[in-house]
Formats: sequence, structure tokens, C-alpha cells
Amino acid sequence: MSGTLRSFSYKELEEATDGFREELGRGSFGIVYKGVLRSGGGGSSGVAVAVKKLDKLAPEREREFKTEVNAIGRTHHKNLVTLLGYCDQASHRLLIYEYMSNGTLAGFLFALPRLEWHHRARIALGIARGLVYLHEECQVPIIHCDIKPHNILLDDGMTARISDFGLAKLLLSDHTRTKTVIRGTRGYVAPEWFKNVAITAKVDVYSFGVMLLEIVCCRKSVEMEMEAILTDWAYDCYAGGRMDLLVGKEEAAVMEDGGRLKKWVMIALWCIQEDPLVRPTMKRVVEMMEGYVEVPLLPFPSSCSMLGGHGSSVGGDSSWG
Repeated sequence: MSGTLRSFSYKELEEATDGFREELGRGSFGIVYKGVLRSGGGGSSGVAVAVKKLDKLAPEREREFKTEVNAIGRTHHKNLVTLLGYCDQASHRLLIYEYMSNGTLAGFLFALPRLEWHHRARIALGIARGLVYLHEECQVPIIHCDIKPHNILLDDGMTARISDFGLAKLLLSDHTRTKTVIRGTRGYVAPEWFKNVAITAKVDVYSFGVMLLEIVCCRKSVEMEMEAILTDWAYDCYAGGRMDLLVGKEEAAVMEDGGRLKKWVMIALWCIQEDPLVRPTMKRVVEMMEGYVEVPLLPFPSSCSMLGGHGSSVGGDSSWG
């Protein structure tokens, strides 16, 4: 393989993880373990890594494993987790990533005390920029297919780093999905996953819109104790001019940054439109979040897709791309 990716033997990774002892998390693509790559000389120092054991690798993707991993390995962006190496030995398929000491965004977002507004805003913008890179700027365009807070890691400086990107193509046999092989997580899945249509980067836009509301509100998209799901509630607050309710009357968001708060909620609601053509691209999302492009007014009454297909989406505006 070209580039700087290192090939590891299964035995090396077994030793690095102490027999895959410390589990960091489980996701759509497998289990992640903490490991330490020892430096030469027999010392105790080493580099902490995250080792992901892939499961359910599509049989027809076995031959393409190295090619696909090489494509992931060529990506380089400050808002992506860096792939350091891989294992392709016998039936074992593992990926070795840099270790993120602060864990997942979910660990901060849904816990108390609430992560400060300006930190959340910086994280949201970083995620959006990382998605622009994946969709439009890396050598081989990549659709993530499972954007959610659990797949956003935070480094030592609390910078958002997207993980698990590029793996959906390895685990699924083609780009056209049906409801029997939906890739994604409940609450973040775009409506087109349930239809026999081609999947585009707009599924990531939809998931990002849901997650942006979670970042704004510090609430999960689906909570059993809430009578309405987050997206419905967010639109009601927007339509009623009560943005303060979304952030629990958080002063930094309401008093100091009320303009951005409203704008970002509107962007999120555009992202979750049922019709993919009506959703903005991630590039346009970033332009709106940064203030370079105005956010169009949402139609009244709401025609946003609210995760369950309530209502119908606005039509006719395909200018988002």
C-alpha cells in the first residue's frame, strides 16, 4: 500500500491491546479497544491508539479492503480522526487510529454540567467542516452514513474529530440501500434510507441537522420522557419565537449569541427536510453557519420532515445542489 499507513500483524495488535482487554466502545462497524504501540528498545513508553475490530465485512469487499483503507488513509483534515494502520491477516480486519483522550461528543453533550455554549458552537462548526472535506475535498468523496455524537471524538484540545468515516462502503455491497440494510442509527436516519433509491451525501446532511439540534439543546434526538421528539419541539420553539427554551435559557447562547442561535436552528431545520434536493449541501451549511450566506426563512406552517415523515417537505427549490 502506498502512503504512510503501517501494516500490523494480528499478534502485534493482540499484544498492544493486552489481549483486547480495555474496550473503548461499540459501534455500527465493530468494537474499539485501547492499545499502546511500544517503541523499540523495550521501554515502557509508547503511543496510545484505538484499535477497531471490524465485523460483518461484506464478502465482495474482502478483495477491496486494502484499496478502501488506503483511500481512508489518504484523508487528512484537522476534524477527522487519523488512520495510522491496518491489519489484513487471515480472517482478521482491524484498523488502528490515533487515540482521542476526551472520548466521544455524546459523553459531554448529554451529561451535567452542560458543555459551555461557545465550546459547543466550535465543535459543531468543526464537524461541518470535516463533512465538507469528506464530501467535496478529499481525493475520493466519502459518505459517512452514520453521523451522530457517538462517532464524533474530541482530542486533547476539545477539537471535534469525525471517526468511522469511509467504513460503510466496506461493510455494504453497493450504494443503493433498501430498508432491509439500513445503515445508520435510530433518530438520525434520513427518510430515503426507507426507500429503494440511491443514497447520496444528503443522508449525512440530514444526520448533521439532527445532531446540530442536539448540540444546541444538549438533548438526545429521541428521549422516552419527551412527549415530542427533538426535531418537532425545535420547530415549535422556532415558530413560537422561544429559542431560549431550546438552550434552557442559557445566558451565553440567548443574551450574547442569540442571532447565531436562531440562525443555527434554522440551518438544522433545513438539513432535515424530507426531500434530499431541498436540503443544503454541507458546503452551503458551513457558509451559512459562518455568516457568508443568508439562511432562507423556513416556510409556515412547518413542512419539515420530523424523523417520522410527518408533513411533506417544501418543493421546487433545488438550488442547494
